[in-house]
Amino acid sequence: MLEVEVANLKLKNPLILASGILGSSVSTLNRLSEDFGAVVTKSVGLKEREGYKNPTVINLSCGLLNAVGLASPSAEKFADELKKFNRKCKLIVSLYGNSPEEFEKLVTTFEVDAFEINLSCPHVKGLGLDVGSDVELSSKIIKIAKRSTDKPVFAKISIFHSLELVKKLENAEVDAITVSNTLPAMKIDILSKKPILSNVFGGLSGKAIKPIALKKVYDLYEILEVPIIGCGGVTTFEDVLEFAMAGATAVQIGSVMYYSLDSAKIIVKGLEAFLRSKRCKYRDLIGSAHISTG
Repeated sequence: MLEVEVANLKLKNPLILASGILGSSVSTLNRLSEDFGAVVTKSVGLKEREGYKNPTVINLSCGLLNAVGLASPSAEKFADELKKFNRKCKLIVSLYGNSPEEFEKLVTTFEVDAFEINLSCPHVKGLGLDVGSDVELSSKIIKIAKRSTDKPVFAKISIFHSLELVKKLENAEVDAITVSNTLPAMKIDILSKKPILSNVFGGLSGKAIKPIALKKVYDLYEILEVPIIGCGGVTTFEDVLEFAMAGATAVQIGSVMYYSLDSAKIIVKGLEAFLRSKRCKYRDLIGSAHISTG
């Protein structure tokens, strides 16, 4: 009923844990593996990265605002840690870097089911969105990653990425597109008259960005042949269904897990009940909101 396939990855359900929301702990990934079709790790680079000083996460009425700064262990250390993953769902490692050569080394470091290339983190200079904004560089990164591994390679983009870039990634033979990452945002303390985040601004996730991400998924479905993974503000099973109908083969959830680790389990139950009532399968709904021109 809920099974889907993304780039030859067979998932028991369409829910994927989004990168970053729960840190790099394998024990947490193991706890959640029964609820998800796949989990994406926090983004990791070749070298250990400290990230920004606290405060790095702010709970807003419309979602979460964070500027963690891609804090992570080194790729080699994290690869060793991931050997403890229980494999009850698919394991996807999120990678960051600023050159094709870095990504070539990164994908050969891990034994996982797939890779997600971070081309969209909005608050770290020289990485993420800065790299993803360069069409030719992004294309080269995907090409070299594909040449260096036989595992699927996904690209996580922002809603700000042009359709030209996304088509370039498809031409580079990316296996799927994940959209969207957090959006640049900030909050100011009115008493101190200063930005609250130590980095001044960060990335906004949660309910506020869902309609924007949904529109991007809809637009990409119209022009892409590769699968799309929707991400942004999913908190209920209805949100998942909207992303599916817009064209998402699978859907990542993140911020809602900050409030309850049972969120995915609850969403799955809602999906099952809806599909039973409609006597259909999840994959039957993918792209169903698009108006036929035939």
